[in-house]
Amino acid sequence: MTVSSAAPISPFPFRLIFLLGLVTAIGPLATDMYLPAFPDVEQDLGGGVGSVQFTLGAWFLGLAFGQFSQGPLSDRFGRKGPLLVGLGVYALASAGCALASNYHLFCLFRFIGAFGGSASAVIPRAIVRDVATGKKGGHIMAQLTLVFGVMPVLAPGLGSLVLKIGDWRWIFWIGTLYAVAAIVGVLVMLPDTLAVAKRIRFRPVEILWRYQNILCEPVFFSNALITTFSTFVMFAYLGSAPVLFEQTLHFSPGAFGIFFGANAASFILGTQINGWLIHRVPMPALLEGAILWAFAIGCVFVVLALAGVVGAAHPWLTCGFIVSITGALGFIGPNGTVMSFSRHGHHAGSASALLGTMQFSFGSLSSVLVGLLPGGGAIPTAVGMMTGVVGMAIGDILRRRTSYQHDAEE
Repeated sequence: MTVSSAAPISPFPFRLIFLLGLVTAIGPLATDMYLPAFPDVEQDLGGGVGSVQFTLGAWFLGLAFGQFSQGPLSDRFGRKGPLLVGLGVYALASAGCALASNYHLFCLFRFIGAFGGSASAVIPRAIVRDVATGKKGGHIMAQLTLVFGVMPVLAPGLGSLVLKIGDWRWIFWIGTLYAVAAIVGVLVMLPDTLAVAKRIRFRPVEILWRYQNILCEPVFFSNALITTFSTFVMFAYLGSAPVLFEQTLHFSPGAFGIFFGANAASFILGTQINGWLIHRVPMPALLEGAILWAFAIGCVFVVLALAGVVGAAHPWLTCGFIVSITGALGFIGPNGTVMSFSRHGHHAGSASALLGTMQFSFGSLSSVLVGLLPGGGAIPTAVGMMTGVVGMAIGDILRRRTSYQHDAEE
């Protein structure tokens, strides 16, 4: 039997966790950094009023298609090779965006970049599953989330800073250089964590069957449902934030920046406390406690929003409810992810890809829900976030009916 020289590492060095965090951060960097440049992109490429929104849609569509393919490829060819190829495709596509003078060509490059960049979302999670499960996996995932969680906070500000010294094309050149640096880091530092003997040969027609088998496995489905709806909660907040803070609460750019940083800090703090507690408290108990907290806070938030108490009259009270729920997500995301993979070490890439696709698909629906909800003030935000919390609670009910304890506490 041939075994790859790249065996699972124990303990997984922090420098590799940091590298994986930077690689995973490519997604939010590419999504958020060019948001301040929307007016300039729209004007220069001549796509018409509102056309720049479709460039973001092209990016999300590429992520959806890419994640479905990256997981099985990493199960077949190992983690390192597909990750390097994906980063290379993303780097070339980012350079194409920087050079594009045509709106439709720009959209095409955004789609291609997302297709390649999806490897940076799928494969690092599979690597974590390769090297650790249970409490150890949860601890690594918490550290990974710390590095990853900083990027959505910094990206819009970095984009605004770049626009002060250059035009919007610089943003995509920076994305290209970031990807090249990630390629160098992966080449030099990262071993392939999937042994050759464990790689799965498959025919393309078998991919859908594999996804069906993973989805029908109760442990994966219940925990993936929890993790997916935690993303739904976050997307509901992000989708309603411009209207809530600019039109309802009338926050200045400085005040919004303070809140945005505090909310992100709450999420990051939650992940780190979770990483510390995970060696002292059973992982399912941490998950259940966080969901119960989010459910209680969400119920009060909705009631006070419908009563008109939170909103313009008490802006910082509104912020307090959002921060409290976001902090709970810092416990839910890492634990739900690790527990969903507990029985899928033999095809962690496919499981990670399916989880990512579920998170993205349902998360995108939250923005639609928030836009369609009637009422003003904080009502759409409260109802949208609470919808996701209810989804997590349903997933937790299903999770309790599965025999996950042995795998979760390895």
